[in-house]
Amino acid sequence: MSKFIEERKNVVVKFAGDSGDGMQLVGMQFTNNTALIGNDLGTFPDFPAEIRAPQGTIPGVSGFQIHFGSTEIYTPGDACDVLVAMNAAALKSNLTNLKPGGIIIANTDGFDAKNLRLAGYEENPLNNESLQSYLLHKIDITKLTRESLKDNPLGTRDKDRSKNMFVLGFIYWLFNRDIKNTEAFLKRKFINEHDILDANLKTLRAGYNYGDITESIGQRYMVRAAKMEPGKYRSVTGNPALALGLIAASLKSGLKAFYGSYPITPASDILHELAKHKNFDVITFQAEDEIAAICSAIGASYGGNLGITGTSGPGMALKTEALGLAIMLEIPLVVINIQRAGPSTGLPTKTEQADLLQAVYGRNGESPLVVMAASTPSSCFDMAYEAVRIAVEHMTPVVLLSDGYIANGAEPWRFPTSDALPEIKVSIAKEKDAAEQKYLPYQRNEDLVRQWAVPGTSGFEHRIGGLEKEDITGNISYDPENHQKMVKTREAKIERIAKYIPKQTIDQGAEKGRLLILGWGSTYGSIRSAVRDLLEEGYDVAHAHLHYIKPFPENLGEILRNYEKVLIPEINNGQLIRLIRDTFLIPAIGYNKIKGTPITKNELKEQVYSMLSIEKEIASVGEI
Repeated sequence: MSKFIEERKNVVVKFAGDSGDGMQLVGMQFTNNTALIGNDLGTFPDFPAEIRAPQGTIPGVSGFQIHFGSTEIYTPGDACDVLVAMNAAALKSNLTNLKPGGIIIANTDGFDAKNLRLAGYEENPLNNESLQSYLLHKIDITKLTRESLKDNPLGTRDKDRSKNMFVLGFIYWLFNRDIKNTEAFLKRKFINEHDILDANLKTLRAGYNYGDITESIGQRYMVRAAKMEPGKYRSVTGNPALALGLIAASLKSGLKAFYGSYPITPASDILHELAKHKNFDVITFQAEDEIAAICSAIGASYGGNLGITGTSGPGMALKTEALGLAIMLEIPLVVINIQRAGPSTGLPTKTEQADLLQAVYGRNGESPLVVMAASTPSSCFDMAYEAVRIAVEHMTPVVLLSDGYIANGAEPWRFPTSDALPEIKVSIAKEKDAAEQKYLPYQRNEDLVRQWAVPGTSGFEHRIGGLEKEDITGNISYDPENHQKMVKTREAKIERIAKYIPKQTIDQGAEKGRLLILGWGSTYGSIRSAVRDLLEEGYDVAHAHLHYIKPFPENLGEILRNYEKVLIPEINNGQLIRLIRDTFLIPAIGYNKIKGTPITKNELKEQVYSMLSIEKEIASVGEI
């Protein structure tokens, strides 16, 4: 039957249910479909830390939020237009983030007496007036799933597992989408499991057809493709993008990549992704612990390969002694830290930016290294590639920071071409060079970079280790003057890298002005969205985002002094702000959120309104 189709510029949809309801799978399939039709998008998966959280409870709710549109999208959205609630707990935990007039698609089977009790409801919200400000669609998804599979030989429990496909089919219908890409996915996934394939396909189609035959739902929605730069695109999440950046750097440099890692949330996907690409001569090693993981990567680098390790949260603390060894050896090493909320185990599936000071300072002694940060899922490719370039060309460990928000979030990514990637200059000593001069391990070039000599190369016999070395010769030294010189030299080498990284730029706004919002890491989308709105409203604000933190870009101080005030939003208790105040002696102002969730666009806007209102009040008092 004919349904009215309303066109929208952007929409935010939240899928929410129990951990076993398959909301992450539904969200990713809808994301892939959204990318295929050309919408810009941002996603935010949100799930419990427990493998099987208490069923029916609010702590057990698993969610997936996607913001898509025909315009540029930088965040997964502050508030939802559509909420899919598979049970009472999913509704209760997400209702405050649903816009007034928003759509609720509720699985009535998930609102029985038991589910209502577990969620803390005294009465069923679907049957009273508490949801009257929303457009409520009550659907017995479980019952309809079973009816669509009455001829399928699977048991009831297995049939119920397909109800997420009913939801996906209905959402495809609601947004005027084609279901073919998900059908193809299911056929690949269940190629040898015919009954399960049949159940998922039938349920997907049943959900789609339900929208057509239900008279109570008379409206559908359409979001046109976004105008994007021509090229080949794919939907990408942060961790796979990191892995692809490492592979590209390995191929471009001609170095065999070795990734030593211990599984830890949310970094494990990097190991999974790299293990798929042995065809690119990538070696992956799942170590017995974090210390073994980094030591294996150090060994790979010492042997002339591209040594990489990755971790998250407390895993970084375990790696620090070996990281100090890599600094002493002055060998290329890339350490990836996918930050999560801590301390200790903390909130392992929630996001945080709390490891910045650890990355800069968190080792014994004076142990300088390069610290960089990705800002979006697609930037993970570029920053992983850049981390390898700097590590190899400057013979230093590099810590690359991401976080759970970036790692699991998705966005469209335009494929780079090999020709567009910068050259990675590798300078490993060759046997023919040995005749020219005696090899001295700590002989340096004008940038204080020592030569990379692989053990076993004739004429380049040398000894390096964890004890302090004599300058030039590499002999063990206890001389106080030498120790101070080596400490200063290692620090100066890192600071000189500022000459080889891009100058800092202003992302939005004027080069000089009243307020600069300075960010790093995953706050990028929220800051960009907030500043875009504020500029349209006539506020004198600008946005700059850091990818290089140790060393800072050479011109950063000059940029900061071009603004009356600097605001630094962070998902921590204030870490970049300490580095900025210490280095540039400016009275930066912090905005901090430590709830395991991203900073939203509207939160930042309210902070700016508050700051500028206070300034106006002070100015008015001054006039009197």
